[in-house]
Amino acid sequence: MGHVVWFEHYTSAHRCAVGGKNASLGELTCAGLPVPPGFAVTATAYSRARDAAGLTGTLAGLVAAADPGRPQSVAEAGRAARGLVASMPLPDHLDAEVREAYALLCERCSIPDVPVAVRSSATCEDQPDASFAGEHDSYLWIRGAGDVLGNLRRCWASLFTDRAICYRRQMGYPETGLAMSVVVQKMVQPRAAGVAFTLNPRDGDRSQVAIDASWGFGEAVVSGEVNPDNFLVDKVIGEVSQRTVSRKEIEYRLTGADRVEPSPVDRARQDIPSLTDEEIKAVAALARRAEKHYGCPQDVEWALEATLGAGPSAAAGCAVVLLQSRPETVWSRKPPRRAATTGGSYMDSIVNSLLAPLHTRRAGDDH
Repeated sequence: MGHVVWFEHYTSAHRCAVGGKNASLGELTCAGLPVPPGFAVTATAYSRARDAAGLTGTLAGLVAAADPGRPQSVAEAGRAARGLVASMPLPDHLDAEVREAYALLCERCSIPDVPVAVRSSATCEDQPDASFAGEHDSYLWIRGAGDVLGNLRRCWASLFTDRAICYRRQMGYPETGLAMSVVVQKMVQPRAAGVAFTLNPRDGDRSQVAIDASWGFGEAVVSGEVNPDNFLVDKVIGEVSQRTVSRKEIEYRLTGADRVEPSPVDRARQDIPSLTDEEIKAVAALARRAEKHYGCPQDVEWALEATLGAGPSAAAGCAVVLLQSRPETVWSRKPPRRAATTGGSYMDSIVNSLLAPLHTRRAGDDH
């Protein structure tokens, strides 16, 4: 399957072809961390489908004519480009490869028409000098090979959202060679989900894990539609050092229409913690495993899945799974804070020693 790379078969040689999200999922899977199974459709697949449809010059011309100083111009160009990509036919061999891969994923999961997330993984995203977060599209709870292929094209089309066109122009990214890989990954149906930072994003303190959590799928947290619960976990002693429980009035959950949609949280759950202490510690431990693997502070997306069974990241019958991990990009670029050792306590010395390996690994990156 020349245009499909399974997460467990990922190597560093695939990175340029699969984009930042897929590369992270592949690397985490190969490192033995709990990641829902799936595969990448490579950026080459997009390029070949676009070229086979004869759209290369047309798309380049539309984008070139868009003037970021005139929003209507960008909107018209983007709308036309998205329509062309979303409706373009796929070469027969690519159609067959994706269908075969999806059928194998269904077989592995023992679920006919297994629900999957179809997510954009552009080759220019997650670069150290830019962030394309929110610029490209993702689609949840997609079932059936035909719908997977349709949403694959919709992800490709999101290369031409108004925001993406303007951002590439602002950052000076050339349109030549523009391509997108796509994630196809088994969905989890979480009781709670959110993000975690392996440092305190308020002050850069690397001795803490900061967790944002809310009910249901993590989209409400990532999009900012809900004020999540906040927890701080001390890396040294492993205990929850601070907790803020917020009123959570919105959650994304699976509806009867087999769609993931925002829904009101029932009153009984609005003001109670979305995670138990045991679950908070399990999320923190998994985030730290990702940090240890990459050797630098991480920004992690996670979910608490009740149906995956026990495992090294299990907590009270649930299991924490990783949905994404990327380097934290704000505080990690600054020199790490070091507590003074002269005249410090014995415990200060222990804390400094435990944190030193992380600082040492990042020292070369701070210059």
